[in-house]
Amino acid sequence: MTAVRDSAAGSVLTSAALDFPRVAAPQGMQHRTRVVGEGTRWSNKYRRMLAISDVCVIVSVTLIAQMARFGLDEARVAVGWFDVGYLQISILIAAAWMLALRAYRTRDPRIVGIGVDEYKRVVSATVALLGVLAMLCLLFQVAIARSYFALAFPLGVAGLIASRWVLRRWLTRQRTKGHFLSRVLVLGKPKDVSYVVNQIERKSGAAYHVVGVCLTGNGGMKWLNLGRRTVPVVPEARSVVEAVREFGADAVIVAGPGKGGGKYIQELGWQLEESATELILTTGLTNVAGPRIHARPVEGLPLMHVELPQYTGARHSVKRLFDIVASAMALVFLLPVFLLLAILIKRDSPGKVLFRQERVGKGGKKFLMVKFRSMVESAEDDLAGLLDQNEGSGMLFKMQHDPRVTRVGRWMRKYSLDELPQFWNILKGDMSLVGPRPPLQREVDGYKDRVHRRLYIKPGLTGMWQTNGRSELNWQDSVRLDLYYVENWSLAGDLIIIWRTALQMIKPVGAY
Repeated sequence: MTAVRDSAAGSVLTSAALDFPRVAAPQGMQHRTRVVGEGTRWSNKYRRMLAISDVCVIVSVTLIAQMARFGLDEARVAVGWFDVGYLQISILIAAAWMLALRAYRTRDPRIVGIGVDEYKRVVSATVALLGVLAMLCLLFQVAIARSYFALAFPLGVAGLIASRWVLRRWLTRQRTKGHFLSRVLVLGKPKDVSYVVNQIERKSGAAYHVVGVCLTGNGGMKWLNLGRRTVPVVPEARSVVEAVREFGADAVIVAGPGKGGGKYIQELGWQLEESATELILTTGLTNVAGPRIHARPVEGLPLMHVELPQYTGARHSVKRLFDIVASAMALVFLLPVFLLLAILIKRDSPGKVLFRQERVGKGGKKFLMVKFRSMVESAEDDLAGLLDQNEGSGMLFKMQHDPRVTRVGRWMRKYSLDELPQFWNILKGDMSLVGPRPPLQREVDGYKDRVHRRLYIKPGLTGMWQTNGRSELNWQDSVRLDLYYVENWSLAGDLIIIWRTALQMIKPVGAY
């Protein structure tokens, strides 16, 4: 059984389940014919594509490393009493590399095409293989050229990640056309079902397509309205197993807590075995990412361990080092861009080139955030007369056609160029490359208790809010994304956000 990470609030479903509909335990252990569904078919096809791609990348980089180091010469190395050519060594390393990728389950259907776990496993498998090879070379006194390793493995990691990213983009395009999706039924109370289905519909990274819902106490409902579309409701008189057959579902998602206990889930799982349908349970841990969740069975009792979020320590030191190096390089390389923007701003409207505004940073510490001026000099004084035209939500003030924005400022905002001077704030230590949106003091004054958790880490030049809609986000979604990042950030995740931000600057969405 697997777990959906973003779900309605409620207790963990290993101790509670729903009372709809009744299922009977199987009579005996007779053989059952398994039916391969659409979800299994696309999963197997995509995994084969990944395997072919991995082979092509690994063979290519090992040959490139060999040719770059030795050219067309038949270089050989002593292995015990034998001389082995580098071609044979390249073949052995390529085979071992493929085995490592398989051992680390880098093509597991539950991680491919979503999140950073796939990339992390690729890197971990490669590093582990490099470590094993180094120990074997030391143990058996094999003098393989270090330059061969130094070229093959970095190229291999880059190639594997790039090829998987390209395939993931292709997979995303296929899913927008309705292909490569797992058909699911969602079972539970109307409120819990609506939440889970809306989360899947909003951004179906899990590749699910909801084909029907089973509601407890539906009162004869035939359709569930979810805003953008309606979903058929399975009649209460029909069992989940019958509904699975009728809708051709690949999985059943049990949403939220209910009556029936763990016995219901067990019996439902037995019944779903007949069609090889996956059973997925949601939890109430809506803002907890996978790396912080660890399952540990104790005498048949499944326990879920949730690691506490860390706000200090070695990871944060590495993050700070990365911020210093990246911001210093950015300030040097972007200097010509800064000079050009400064000239355009000065010629466009009177006033200073740079705009400084007090923001609230980590732990409530205030700092002056610097930006290129994109509004008229009197923008702060003019704000009071525009409050009744606010198009933002919650604590945010937003206007799509703000009259205070200058002509140059409008396209600078569109492509986020006005934010570039904040590399200086990052170098000073007030901000980080990736983090929550830096708030104003008036916003912080209106925070509820849990929203103050946004201040547990440094605000960022970019973040999940910028790669998920920016100004089009409502206040609740902005807070949800920021809190999720605060508790679950990782260096690999930061790199993904930076990459997505670069793409957003090319094709901006929600920027004004």
